[in-house]
Amino acid sequence: MLRNRHAKILATLGPASADYEVMKKLVAAGVDAFRLNFSHGSHDDHRRNVANIRKIEAELGTPIAILQDLQGPKIRIGTFADDKPQMLKSGDRFTLDSDKTPGDHKRVYMPHPEILKVLQVGDPVYINDGLVRLKVVKKGDGFVTCDVTAGGAVSNRKGVNLPGVDLPMSAMTPKDHEDLKLGLELNVDWVALSFVQRPEDVHELRGIVGNKVGVMAKIEMPNAVARLDQIIPLCDAIMIARGDLGVEMPIEEVPPIQKKIIRKCREQGKPVIAATQMLESMTQNPSPTRAEASDVANAAYEGADVLMLSAESASGKYPVEAVAMMDSIIKRVENSSAWRPLMDARHPEPEPEIGDSITSAAHMVAESVDACCIVTFTSSGSTAVRMSRQRPIQPVLMLTPNLNTARRLVLGWGLHCRVAQDPTNLDEMVSIAVECVRAEGLGDHGRHVVLTAGVPFGVPGSTNMLRVVTLA
Repeated sequence: MLRNRHAKILATLGPASADYEVMKKLVAAGVDAFRLNFSHGSHDDHRRNVANIRKIEAELGTPIAILQDLQGPKIRIGTFADDKPQMLKSGDRFTLDSDKTPGDHKRVYMPHPEILKVLQVGDPVYINDGLVRLKVVKKGDGFVTCDVTAGGAVSNRKGVNLPGVDLPMSAMTPKDHEDLKLGLELNVDWVALSFVQRPEDVHELRGIVGNKVGVMAKIEMPNAVARLDQIIPLCDAIMIARGDLGVEMPIEEVPPIQKKIIRKCREQGKPVIAATQMLESMTQNPSPTRAEASDVANAAYEGADVLMLSAESASGKYPVEAVAMMDSIIKRVENSSAWRPLMDARHPEPEPEIGDSITSAAHMVAESVDACCIVTFTSSGSTAVRMSRQRPIQPVLMLTPNLNTARRLVLGWGLHCRVAQDPTNLDEMVSIAVECVRAEGLGDHGRHVVLTAGVPFGVPGSTNMLRVVTLA
């Protein structure tokens, strides 16, 4: 299962891919991790998907990461009379109110009284992914009246976005709490928190899961972008959810925000996922547009750890082909002359502590001796994350006795994760490393391998040793 690429592929499961044989084909085509979207599907669906993933994992003998993506507090309008869509025209007046009766072309129920309280005159209100746009012009007890600034059709329970408005609600709904219980029961590796606005949202999730799973914040709201420096340190990884971000903010702001987030995450050694609509046209067509291919390539050039497929793999007509296409584009980028200088140009300075200094030195030594790979022994995974942050051109073989650590770190850039026993002495360390390097096809006679580990062995966070071994 050696991928011969550094960036990873995360695929969303759904009706088009929630079949065991299709999932096997997805892994063969290049999937490193699967996303379970808890906005859709029953608990039984997700149980079945996890069981199939773990079965494939056991058959292939390679860790596969599972990400649980919580739905979050999706705001929706109420319903319309006779379930009939209404056409709003630019210049019309339209009211959102607390009246539960079915709506018409002049008003509709807003089943979130806290939203009516927090909205102020001048605030924007977007409906149906921003296709219909309103602006609050009057506020009263239990209602806000808006001007329609961009018209269009609205229908039952369409989603609402409130760009720049601090929403007075937790990022976790009662549904999310129930879904999270299932995720922990199924031993997922990551939990993604949707619609994060503030550091307190991350603290709430962390308070429930501790270190049982990796905590991922989805950046999809302006409030989160403004608080990146507070949010990123609290998380184990970040997802750039470009779909809602492109609705909540001017579309031209999304590309520079993506670059900014990727840079900040690398500086702090946090895996970052570029997500949403990367190969969107492949939901219907067997090949992507040139613009989509460039979008995938740019994310790889920027150094994103993971590139994600959403509808392409969940509900599209060509899920396997979409994965194969993404795999092909990433590999081509990583073989281009422009890629390596970009990775080196954004190289972060090592932190003033032993573990980071060792991994930084290992990167330089591997380059100097033209090593075939870097082997890092780790228990918690922190050493592997540091090594990934260095962006070495060599594959990084991460060896850990902890299967959960191996699964979680699958999302790390350049990390080839395997379960192996903890060495008890230096000779055993070398023996285990050499055996695994050969088994994975990472090197042969005469090639150098750079090893990092911690002495005493088996103590988390004690990386303090670097060694170069020549394969006999």
